[in-house]
Amino acid sequence: MASSSPSPVPAPLIPAAQSPKTTKRRFATVRTIGALILREMSTRYGRTPGGYVWAILEPLAAIMVLSIGFSLVIRTPSLGTSFLLFYATGFLPFNLYQTISLTTARAIEYSRPLLRYPAVTWVDAILARFLLNSLTGILVTFLLIGGILIAIDSRTLLDLPVAILSMALAMLLGLGVGVMNCTMMGLFPIWDVVWSIITRPLFIASGILFTYEDLPPMAQEFLWYNPLIHIGGLMRSGFYPTYTASYVSIPFVLFSALILFTAGLILMRRYHRVILNR
Repeated sequence: MASSSPSPVPAPLIPAAQSPKTTKRRFATVRTIGALILREMSTRYGRTPGGYVWAILEPLAAIMVLSIGFSLVIRTPSLGTSFLLFYATGFLPFNLYQTISLTTARAIEYSRPLLRYPAVTWVDAILARFLLNSLTGILVTFLLIGGILIAIDSRTLLDLPVAILSMALAMLLGLGVGVMNCTMMGLFPIWDVVWSIITRPLFIASGILFTYEDLPPMAQEFLWYNPLIHIGGLMRSGFYPTYTASYVSIPFVLFSALILFTAGLILMRRYHRVILNR
């Protein structure tokens, strides 16, 4: 009887080579925003002589011009005895809003070459400009207000939470207007010119040169719908204990800022590809 050949031993199974797992970069958004902030810091402040000194000198010069000019016309400001403090408390919140709204509105245009990379989104570009200009504005406000209080040797009873709330509202309103204008300027380039014309009287209509109570009743009813006059009044109430800005409506400012911010985000999400491809 023929012997059966032994069955072949099966070769050991070699495990298939596993593809390396792609590890996601941690904190990708934070790193991207940080890189965009450093880029703007180097291009905006690093290439000019003096750098960040100009961020302090520009608002200081505006406050000095207002103080000297009006001190020649009137004896005392509407509040207190210091022209410097009066105009600083009105101008600095407005300047913070103006800077944030303008820089945020041009965030897409400023970072357009980088937005072609998948790692950089339009949200990163907007947040980077908002954070940088907010932190710069807060630092400038702190230095100028502190310097003015030391210079005039004032014993002002500062209500710090109220002053901080005013600055926070100015930042939020600047972000809302900036995001909305970023979308409008991307879709309609002529909006940049139209907006600059519409808001040209804003410096006068925001209560920088006067208080709300100095206005006639008809002007009060009209300017009450300007959120900036609420922000300026709130700021001054934090520096002048005897000043009660009863007209200030914090919910109105919050509502205005959040409506603009939400509408701007919805439109930008819908049309950001159209804007980037122009």
